[in-house]
Amino acid sequence: MASLHPRLTAVTDRIIERSNATRRAYLARIEHAQGQFPARGVLSCANLAHGFAGLEGQDKIAIRAMRQPNIGIVSAYNEMLSAHAPYRDFPDIIKQAAREAGGIAQFAGGVPAMCDGITQGNAGMELSLFSRETIAMSTAIALTHNMFDAALCLGICDKIVPGLLIGALQFGHLPTIFVPAGPMTSGLSNDEKAKIRQQFATGAVGRDVLLDSEARAYHGHGTCTFYGTANSNQLLMEIMGLHLPGAAFVHPHTPLRDALTAEAARRVLQLTAQGAHYTPIGRVIDEKAIVNGIVALLATGGSTNHTLHLVAIARAAGIVIDWNDFDDLSRAVPLLAKIYPNGKADINHYHAAGGMAFLTRTLLDAGLLHDDVTTVAGAGLSDHYTREPRLVNGKLVWIDGPRESHDKAVLRSAAEPFQPDGGLRLVQGRLGRGVIKISAVAPQHRSVTAPAIVFDSQEGVQAAFDRGELERDCVAVVRFQGARANGMPELHRLTPLLGVLQDKGLRVALVTDGRMSGASGKVPAVIHLSPEALLDGPLGKVRSGDVITLDAEAGRLDVDVDEAEWARRANEKPVHRHEHELGFGRELFGVFRAAALPAEQGASVFGAMTE
Repeated sequence: MASLHPRLTAVTDRIIERSNATRRAYLARIEHAQGQFPARGVLSCANLAHGFAGLEGQDKIAIRAMRQPNIGIVSAYNEMLSAHAPYRDFPDIIKQAAREAGGIAQFAGGVPAMCDGITQGNAGMELSLFSRETIAMSTAIALTHNMFDAALCLGICDKIVPGLLIGALQFGHLPTIFVPAGPMTSGLSNDEKAKIRQQFATGAVGRDVLLDSEARAYHGHGTCTFYGTANSNQLLMEIMGLHLPGAAFVHPHTPLRDALTAEAARRVLQLTAQGAHYTPIGRVIDEKAIVNGIVALLATGGSTNHTLHLVAIARAAGIVIDWNDFDDLSRAVPLLAKIYPNGKADINHYHAAGGMAFLTRTLLDAGLLHDDVTTVAGAGLSDHYTREPRLVNGKLVWIDGPRESHDKAVLRSAAEPFQPDGGLRLVQGRLGRGVIKISAVAPQHRSVTAPAIVFDSQEGVQAAFDRGELERDCVAVVRFQGARANGMPELHRLTPLLGVLQDKGLRVALVTDGRMSGASGKVPAVIHLSPEALLDGPLGKVRSGDVITLDAEAGRLDVDVDEAEWARRANEKPVHRHEHELGFGRELFGVFRAAALPAEQGASVFGAMTE
């Protein structure tokens, strides 16, 4: 195995030093909470009786006797998310496996799980980012009964995995494994789906054609097959050591998937304080695990949403990272995967090409991952996460993963990458600091200089597009989309519109303090611009006609306005701000909007975690 890349070492050392006080305080809290085994031994008789009153049969007897470890199941099951529908049957699988392994499992609690694919472009999307905080708090409520010696977290999609992890890290003394359900089988290709979306945007096809194509793309149980936030979550949980090796991308409702789910229950029992390999989650997620997560995200061109979520997750473990860390690593980490929207392949093609085992091996060989980490499978990535699960005569085993990619159009080694640097880039200048998913943008479109057209909503962009006002070189500036303004919804509608203009040969770009979809596409888009316009960020000074320069390669974002004129300008305020405070439950989230930290601090409301 190669020695560590010097930039990986430098960034990790910087994070460790920066996080020294907050990480030390976090670990002290874990040690204070570890207590005795079993955890429920500290409960009074009345407390304990309440804790097992809802159970029946042998499980009730076992919990009362306090001789066996108890797993708390926290699940995001619902029927609104195709990825989470399979979780309906997981608790029964887990409980049976726990019994056979000498333990017990209780359904500790459910967490809310909304689907961005349904709420995109609608009022409900303004609750999406803060659902992460709600999920974190719901996870804490589920685990706060002190009945559990370990936990299994069942979740996959966008804000759900970050929320579950932030919540679980507040119980950092508990061994915890994340249990995925896998992607749906491939349907209509992502490339064809994108073409039909653009055709609909121009009126070339009707709603019936669009709906038919979407239904053929999203057709059954499992995660959406493009490489958005949901599948980025799964990659991160695996590379950070919270999945069983190779668990991320096995289809639901298959014997291998059920075997992995059962094995998660058996394995987490081995990690309890009574077991032979006590492994609390707060020790798994450390500075090196976070760096490994960033590296894998960059190497695969993963979701831009994780420039928010990984920051918030790290803070929950007392670790402080920022966008400079992403950017510095991106300049050393090569792009090794081409998965839609970075390419034509879907996540199933990536898995078939070698998937996580091959990715982990080639990054380790290049000195771009820390191997000396703690995982739920044991010490080190190389001994566990370069292997793949198989069923042999009905028994779950792990075999060595591939040493060569099975499809170099989808997945390559670090020795022959698609490009020498990673998928995300920090851009900064007079308009603030933001990020761009550079891997999805063709090289010829990475530099744009054009007049700004300023909007206060994505609906405004749609209306201007329909009127033909965007048929020119332009930079669409969409402001007042940050966490404090309206909850930072994803601006999903903008990609097809601006993609149509770019395909016509126009030079276009997007600059916003909002978010894009986890599948941010081919149009150059500077997002998460911070500070946001509502907090007097410089984006509020931009006027239509100002010439903006975006140079993604150089990491530059600037506006060509005389310094004296720029200093005189006032920051404009949103005209219709109150429309984003009422209706569709938005009233309930006012306290979240008011408390949200800047995007570079994760847009989180949990600021005290690293203070």
